[in-house]
Amino acid sequence: MTIPRTIETIRGTMFTALLSDCLDAVGLRRQAMPSRMRPLDDARLLVGRARTAAFMEVFHVEPGVNPYELEMDLIDSLLPDEVPVFACGNPSRVAPWGELLSTAAQMRGAAGAVMDGCVRDVRAIRAMGFPVFHGGIAPLDTRGRARVMAIDVPVECAGVAVVSGDLIFGDADGLVVVPKAAEDEVLRLAAEKLAGERDTLAELRQGKSLREVFDRFGIL
Repeated sequence: MTIPRTIETIRGTMFTALLSDCLDAVGLRRQAMPSRMRPLDDARLLVGRARTAAFMEVFHVEPGVNPYELEMDLIDSLLPDEVPVFACGNPSRVAPWGELLSTAAQMRGAAGAVMDGCVRDVRAIRAMGFPVFHGGIAPLDTRGRARVMAIDVPVECAGVAVVSGDLIFGDADGLVVVPKAAEDEVLRLAAEKLAGERDTLAELRQGKSLREVFDRFGIL
């Protein structure tokens, strides 16, 4: 069984439900982000490597200080197929992602963006075709509300642990994080299960019963 190892191959063969099942199978049962985390455009697939940012909630604007300093450092350092992952602290207070960051990230080849906070400029981002997963939609700038305190550190985004370099996969069903240490095993299981699902589907389309096909392949 050939294991998909490149982002392009993973994008072309995998889907979120498949990876979620395989993460469950290796005992990683908390890798799917909660249902409130939705794609801005259901038609867009997000597949790439995490680059993390940890926000801290703030309640004032500090004169003479650029509140976007580390945020800009992260975006300007993005490599192709990377995905900024923003852990927003108090997600309902901030919309850290909009058209300008989407444009800068897209020009650097980023695969998309993920934040447990809100997103804004949604019509413009949809028109760009840039994949974004978010925890809500709101017009709220981070200035005076939140500030990035560290980048490329372990974070929890929507309750899921994320480390820079982890595989991020999102589609219309949701979003999962595949830890780098478990990636080979999860992708191997996913390739095997995908082949089994194709056989299962083929027999169901022949009119065979669900129980009969399950007893044969063990897949549902």
